[in-house]
Amino acid sequence: MASLATAEVCDSNSSAVASGDLRVLHPIFRIYGQSKTFWGPIVTVKVFEDNVLVRELLETRGEGRVLVIDGGGSLRCALVGGNIGQLAQTMGWAGIVVNGCIRDVDEINECSIGIRALASHPLKSSKKGVGEKHVPIYIAGTLIRDGEWLYADSDGIIVSKTELSV
Repeated sequence: MASLATAEVCDSNSSAVASGDLRVLHPIFRIYGQSKTFWGPIVTVKVFEDNVLVRELLETRGEGRVLVIDGGGSLRCALVGGNIGQLAQTMGWAGIVVNGCIRDVDEINECSIGIRALASHPLKSSKKGVGEKHVPIYIAGTLIRDGEWLYADSDGIIVSKTELSV
């Protein structure tokens, strides 16, 4: 299936950008994984230095969805590693966006999904199970809600209230 170019979408939807129906995330994420371009309906999770809920969500069937993790922008540990990246691929997730860090970069880069994160960090997160699933989150200057659509490519990441034509 063809993908949408985020720059072209922004150019041809200026009124949707102006109204907030189409939002552009600040360009703060690094590109990981084999899929440089990915898109799908959003599932949100809000955690801080704890990835138990991240794993729980990625253990469910992805069906082409994108997990957006608000990790509070922490640069003190990783929320996604090689095992979780492989799990996401196996379960059919299209991608993961992490407002935080990943680790096991070489393993992540072998996964055939798209992953965006602020940086890599060798320390693993805690395992307390604290956080919230399916809640509105605010990352990269953008409010993101469960069920909206995310589109990512080499130019950046956009979020739309509705599915765009691919």
